[in-house]
Amino acid sequence: MIRRKESTTRATFGLFCVAIILIQLFSSREAQAQAQIYVANYYSNQVGEYDTNGATVNASLVGSLYQPASVAVSGNELYVVYNSGSMVGEYDATTGAVINSSLLSLGTGAIYSIAVSGNSLYVTSNASVSLYDATSGSVINSSLVSGLNGTGGITVSGNNLFIANGNTIGQYNATTGAAINAALISSGLNSPTGIAVSGNSLYVSSQGSNKVGEYNATTGAAINASLVSSGLNQPAGVAVLGNSLYVANFNSIGAYDATTGVPINGGTLVSGLNGLQSIVVVPEPVHTKLFTLLFSLVLLLARCCANLKWAPLARCSK
Repeated sequence: MIRRKESTTRATFGLFCVAIILIQLFSSREAQAQAQIYVANYYSNQVGEYDTNGATVNASLVGSLYQPASVAVSGNELYVVYNSGSMVGEYDATTGAVINSSLLSLGTGAIYSIAVSGNSLYVTSNASVSLYDATSGSVINSSLVSGLNGTGGITVSGNNLFIANGNTIGQYNATTGAAINAALISSGLNSPTGIAVSGNSLYVSSQGSNKVGEYNATTGAAINASLVSSGLNQPAGVAVLGNSLYVANFNSIGAYDATTGVPINGGTLVSGLNGLQSIVVVPEPVHTKLFTLLFSLVLLLARCCANLKWAPLARCSK
């Protein structure tokens, strides 16, 4: 009986040590890790980074950019449209360091907005959407979607590409560019500039009417065309994470309940900005959650050791 108890104690102690080592490996890198918000601050000529509590991570993560107009993130790569819509630069999403400041160089006004999925970079111009390699900048398809008129926001979800075209939202195959429904949403919009998808909900910001609407991403049917209809100021972009909806107003970042549209913490998450044009929210790394689980494991093992009368922890528990 004594040997069995000693064996159990040693096994528990061994697991405790492993958990402590794993936590030490994660803790230094993940102490500050949580979901991040990136915004293109057009008139301040910079891209800023904030957390979802509204705290500033780095207001000038990428500075000295002339008129940054659209941002997209894939992994640790941050893509920015700047220089009067003529260029796309690639930067480290953590440090802001330049990876390639001229990944794309297409001429003044040639680029409206961008979206990225894996190694595919989607670029809208006035009348078309082009597809590029997100690493090399090489052309994959210069006219993936053509015949458009006044494109605005763009987002990709799975193999679905949603594009603001005039006052409509169209849905296209992200690989072939074939139209799935070129007029998925064809009424009730006024200068749609921001699009975000979460599950089967499609969120659209109408800059001309100062509102954000929610629609069925499959049928285009309105769920709530005026989900957020007050307190907005030229909403140029939207992003959604979990049940939180983030809106890039002209001079602030707003936060709202993605189901009800009710403002979170008064609706203004970050203020004092200048000409926001685009917003992206990146979830916290999966290993941050693992860190939390490991910490919980340590607490559980500590209790087990105390119950088994392992002397050091038993004394600490008293």
